[in-house]
Amino acid sequence: MSDLPKRVSISEEGPREGFQSEKKMIPVADKVRLIEALADTGLGHIACVSYVNPKRVPTMADAEEVAQAIRRKPGIEYAALWLNQQGLERALRGPLHVDGGIRVTASDTFSKKNIGKAVSDALVEQRLSLKTFRDRGMPVEWGIILGAFGCNYEGELSTELILHRVQQALDEAELAGFTLKGIKLTDAMGWATPASVYRLIGAIRNKWPELEISLHLHDTRGTGMAAAYAGLQLGVTKFDASIAGLGGCPFAATDGAAGNICTEDFAFMCEEMGVETGLDIDSLIEAAKVAEDVVGRLLPGHVMRGGTLKAAKAKAAQKAAA
Repeated sequence: MSDLPKRVSISEEGPREGFQSEKKMIPVADKVRLIEALADTGLGHIACVSYVNPKRVPTMADAEEVAQAIRRKPGIEYAALWLNQQGLERALRGPLHVDGGIRVTASDTFSKKNIGKAVSDALVEQRLSLKTFRDRGMPVEWGIILGAFGCNYEGELSTELILHRVQQALDEAELAGFTLKGIKLTDAMGWATPASVYRLIGAIRNKWPELEISLHLHDTRGTGMAAAYAGLQLGVTKFDASIAGLGGCPFAATDGAAGNICTEDFAFMCEEMGVETGLDIDSLIEAAKVAEDVVGRLLPGHVMRGGTLKAAKAKAAQKAAA
């Protein structure tokens, strides 16, 4: 395993991307209960709310209320997502961390479904956001390519198209006076496989070897963890994940389990391979149980039910000694 990174950073998406896909409203107190449980696991970044149109995403209508109710611990970024200038302005009025960045959707159809604008129009609008960041002295270091691995509306997307989208992100950032240090590849529609991860990251690194890569993978078709492992083999050290496998994108046109890779499962796999995460797996398991209690149904996480190997070994030793 010497080719794997020594340590990875895992950002938690459950309270934000997880709750936005729920069909029923989750009480503010329950949302906060999960966020505060996650804060006890060692996570350094927790995506808490999305400042989006409540008519399109009713479960995020209480974003301001949730943001105010969180009892924040020092050293943790409690983050808010925004998709347009109006959402950014709402986020900046609130108490949560706001990342400066630029988003480019891979396919025009998904862009229209997700944010209501074609890619070209969305880029023009984001110039307002980039100006806001510049005026406030906020850094813009990451470009995000949404739906980078394939599209349920348009089908397979060429590597050349994704490279073009990366170039668009770099160009828009430079136009606004910023230099991107990395690109996050997201896969809300669950198309990523180890082969496509190797191919796409390899192509990006061949053209821009200086760029860091981050992965936001979903487990829609059961390949999320394998794709994440491929990322590890390529030296990727930044991943998004969702507690208990909660969530998914409501505009991705995906049936079945569509959440991010499961936080506790991915952290467990990393730790077992000698890749440090800085996370307490037992505390993550407890947070996963909170998530399941909040949504009121079984969630797809495995370690929350099977337990850790450390616990299994201790139990086996007790039986052997009896």
